[in-house]
Amino acid sequence: MSGLRWITLDGRKGRLYCKRIHFGCVRGVIGLAQVSSLVKTVIQKYADLYPVWVVIATIMALIQPATFAWFNASCVTWAMSVVMLGMGFTLKGEDFLRIFKMPGSLALGFLAHYSIMPLTGWALAHVLHLSPSFAVGLILVASCPSGTASNVISFLARANVALAVLVTLTSTLFAFITTPLLCLYLAGQYMPIDAMGLCLSMVKIVIVPISIGIFCNWRFPNQISKIAVYGPSVSVTALVCITGSIVASNAAAVMANAGKLTLAAMFLHLTGFGVGYTVAKLFRFSEDVSRTISIEVGMQNGGMAAVLARKNFPSDPLTAVPAVFSGLVQTFLGGILASFWRKRSINDRGGVKYSVCEEVETTRVH
Repeated sequence: MSGLRWITLDGRKGRLYCKRIHFGCVRGVIGLAQVSSLVKTVIQKYADLYPVWVVIATIMALIQPATFAWFNASCVTWAMSVVMLGMGFTLKGEDFLRIFKMPGSLALGFLAHYSIMPLTGWALAHVLHLSPSFAVGLILVASCPSGTASNVISFLARANVALAVLVTLTSTLFAFITTPLLCLYLAGQYMPIDAMGLCLSMVKIVIVPISIGIFCNWRFPNQISKIAVYGPSVSVTALVCITGSIVASNAAAVMANAGKLTLAAMFLHLTGFGVGYTVAKLFRFSEDVSRTISIEVGMQNGGMAAVLARKNFPSDPLTAVPAVFSGLVQTFLGGILASFWRKRSINDRGGVKYSVCEEVETTRVH
């Protein structure tokens, strides 16, 4: 009963009792700290194994497509919105102000995305002698804007998330001009895009959740800091489910055309990642910006490409198949890249060094 009175009463007796168990309190706090550290370690390991979870989900989706049948388009939208909310929890207004002080990084990301990828897709279609259906589909994928998944990969890779969001939004807003022109010139087919619909989708899936996250982080920083710890694990789980859903819904086409389209998708995205990072470094951008540009160039909006293929080529469903391979391959390669970069320290422009485990918690014993 005395222990219970100490917990519930705020008086001299409670203070005296606390003194008698002072070392017990310390041991209890240390125990809680160890548990908290263990939880963070488990979350970290789970996030680092992201490529493994993607492979497992892919195999399950191919063998038993019904496994991911429940994860429909609505689930994909909500899952990505939750992920974006989690990223918003890590952002502050100052992050975006820093981006506007470096307009060159945004311009380079946009120009690199709409030059490196379309030309690479066009070259691969010719070099690999793809059929007309697959060639148009691959060029269409390469000419689409950055996908929202690139923001998640940037988050996991410790890149500049604010820049990633801006490049994704900008490339999407201008997609109604760039994508049809690129496809007209490189694929010989004009493909109209519902620019307003795409813009509204981006606002609902990306801008609104991130804005809510930023507001919550500004208004309730202490509470949000505790929730943000689980961000990477939530992001990984969402992306794994999205990948499984894409593969499951196109299992037959994926199995029938796996070889050549996998090779084409791998070369497409590896070129985007590599050339994007190299170009950013040649322009002397910082490491976090270089990582972001690499990811934004190398990752495409495969979902948009699949929808455009179905609407513009209703009599040739094979044009949508490259988008499926693109989504699978870029998620796998992006996951490996994110895991690789996540383990390596990074210096920002202010000279502050960040590493894998940098958070230090201080606990006060009253």
